[in-house]
Amino acid sequence: MARVTKDRPVLESVERPQSRQARAMAWGSDAVAEVLRQLGVKFIALLPGSSYRCLHDSLVNYLGNERPQILLTLHEEHAVALAHGYAKITEQPMAVALHSNVGLMHASMAIFNAWCDRLPMLILGATGPLDTKRRRPWIDWIHTARDQGALVRPFTKWDDQPASPEAAVEAVVRAWQIARRPPQGPTHICLPVEVQEQELGEGFGMPDLSRFRGSESIHARPEEIIAAAGLLRSARNPIMMLGRVSRRREDWDKRVALAERLNARVVTDSKAAAAFPTSHRLHYGAPQLLLTPESAEIFRTADIILSLNWIDLAGTLQTVCATKAPDARIIHVSVDALNHNGWSMDYMGLPPIDLEVLAEPDAVLTPLLQALGTGPLQRQTETIGLREGTALKRTAGLSNTAAPPVRRGLVLRELAECLGYVLGDQKISLLRTPLSWPGDLYDFGGPFDYLGYDGGAGIGSGPGMAVGAALALRNSDYLPVAVLGDGDYLMGVTALWTAVRYHIPLLVVIANNRSYYNDEVHQQTVARLRGRPQENRWIGQKIVEPDIDLAAMARAQGAQALGPISSIPALETALRTATDSVREGHVFVVDALLDSR
Repeated sequence: MARVTKDRPVLESVERPQSRQARAMAWGSDAVAEVLRQLGVKFIALLPGSSYRCLHDSLVNYLGNERPQILLTLHEEHAVALAHGYAKITEQPMAVALHSNVGLMHASMAIFNAWCDRLPMLILGATGPLDTKRRRPWIDWIHTARDQGALVRPFTKWDDQPASPEAAVEAVVRAWQIARRPPQGPTHICLPVEVQEQELGEGFGMPDLSRFRGSESIHARPEEIIAAAGLLRSARNPIMMLGRVSRRREDWDKRVALAERLNARVVTDSKAAAAFPTSHRLHYGAPQLLLTPESAEIFRTADIILSLNWIDLAGTLQTVCATKAPDARIIHVSVDALNHNGWSMDYMGLPPIDLEVLAEPDAVLTPLLQALGTGPLQRQTETIGLREGTALKRTAGLSNTAAPPVRRGLVLRELAECLGYVLGDQKISLLRTPLSWPGDLYDFGGPFDYLGYDGGAGIGSGPGMAVGAALALRNSDYLPVAVLGDGDYLMGVTALWTAVRYHIPLLVVIANNRSYYNDEVHQQTVARLRGRPQENRWIGQKIVEPDIDLAAMARAQGAQALGPISSIPALETALRTATDSVREGHVFVVDALLDSR
């Protein structure tokens, strides 16, 4: 499907330098730019800053602003969120440039999100002159840090501050290797201005980067595969828990093959991207943010649990068994422990594991299938969870009646149903959904159908991540769709300008309850427990009086927009207009007003 018409410009045509003549590599910043190109980095998201003005010059006047191409953003947090969303699709690092300590502090929440989501990016920071005699009055003193990487070291995989162009080239290559190596994550390099400004001597040469590709795979030992296969071969009621796994279609198909070979019930996690076809007879329930009581029941009958990089395995087991240890034997396949440190404890609780396999979850699929062979396995004695599909699909019909007049607006389920009805059988990628999204309404049949949450649960990341994912999908046949809460949208709305500027098609639907509603629920809970008035939960939570015109904010970024909309017929009409526009290459925002009472 071609979403961009012939008369619409494309991303690659934006911001072309006036002079495209070839230039010799002459400066330290040229060497850094050159290594980015040779590593295959396609884009670098940034907000300009004087600390890396030399690198900026090299990207434009040495490389010609291509491979990588600059993507200008309006906030450092958006630049990182954009790279995060891009990595959700590609599983490869995009580059980000951050200005000095202040830019890094702005971006730190988004970096934490990528860290928690175990996704790669290559962050290039910069600092003023380390030699204090070279510093300009005032500004160079407050924008220079002795150890700038310390700001984000607890939630980056590796960082460095090289002192020469040669060291800078090596640092970029190492950062790129480490970011891609499982478990993936962000890396950070601080480039002092002295390194960027240094002229390259005659003896400087770029290394042969074909010899520095690094490994992206961590495989299980043969004896671990044999042990896992032995446990699974004898299982009568196995369960597969699928967490953070790859976006590769061949791995998706192998997960299906393994579940069918074992006749195992499968549960998936809405915090992670789609991992298994939700309409498959073995998939149990909807993808879940937290384990529901209904899903907990199938764990109580399981004798073997195969966890493929499940997020918070200990918390899930605690939901099932409380303080009692689970009866089922547990096989846990993950390399996440290689990233664990003591700062944030984002690794969560320590689960009881009978067989720990320190390997990438998808790297065990082929050897496990081979080890299981083709002979008969123990048959399940229970059939709970086996079914022919989910109860509702996104193609379910809707009533074209307006919302009752006593309601202020729609409810989220109606929004989701209406969106699914309008989309029909179109091929979409659901880039983001609110926390309370009704996951049972949509079936996911491929690895890009749904991209999960943001990792660190930091509000404001949704718009930037949606733009980054849409960037990665722009030449595909997917329609990129993000459903964002109004609080998330308000904090990140200017990220949409980047999508408009670089002709990145995207549909954003705002689930607008004019409230930080999740915290309203918290306040109601506290008031109930303390015997205090629950009706006061809205104070300090409602985003009203004045109501904010969210559609106008989108139009201010150059996007097309409609809303606020509070009835099903009006929403259906708006969504049809919006999807047609996005198919033509535009950014479109629909503000759907929800009833939060």
